[in-house]
Formats: sequence, C-alpha cells, structure tokens
Amino acid sequence: MSRLARAGQFAPFAALTGHDAAIKETARLTDRKLTLNEDEQRVLNERLQILIENSKEKPLVSVNYFIPDEKKQGGRYDVYTGNIRKVDDGEFCVIFTDGTKIAISDIYSIEGEIFDFVEI
Repeated sequence: MSRLARAGQFAPFAALTGHDAAIKETARLTDRKLTLNEDEQRVLNERLQILIENSKEKPLVSVNYFIPDEKKQGGRYDVYTGNIRKVDDGEFCVIFTDGTKIAISDIYSIEGEIFDFVEI
C-alpha cells in the first residue's frame, strides 16, 4: 500500500453530517414574547395615537419590538430608531421614512422626545 493510500485511512470521517449544526441550533437561546399588562397596553395605544396625530412632523422615535425566530419558538427583542412616516391601521404596522415596517403587535414600547410634552 502506498503512503498516500495509507494516510487516507486516517483522515477524519464525519458519519453524522450536519449533527454539529443541529446541536448548535438546539443550544441557541431565544427569548419569549412578553405580554403587555393593561397599563402598558394603554400607554402604548396612547403613544401610537400621538404618532398618528403628529405624523406630518415625522417624529424621531425608538421602538423596542419583538422579532420572531425563523427556526424555533421564541425570538429576540431589538430597538429600531427612525422617523415615523405613518401608523398604518390597515396593515397594523408602523412605517418609517426609510420604508421599515414594524407590526404593532410586535411592539413592546415606544420612546421619543415627542412624548416628553404629553402627559400619559
């Protein structure tokens, strides 16, 4: 047997192709979607109403929202900051001037200077 053929028999062998990836995916943590209590929901609804009423000014806000995971139950929270173009009642989403859309049902909170002058 040649040296090359002999060395080939000691090469690594992956009998379970994809097994490592499956283990890593299982170990990857996700957050569960939080449910707003009555007061938090009231504040969010009032802030959305303020945004609807002031959409012509295109206010700058930061939206804390849930992004569902594509592969498993749960997801993660992220914050998006931008200028609001409109709150779309038909699509139930907030649309920003750059075209980004965030579903109202995924929003956890909205912050911005526009709310500093209004008592909620």
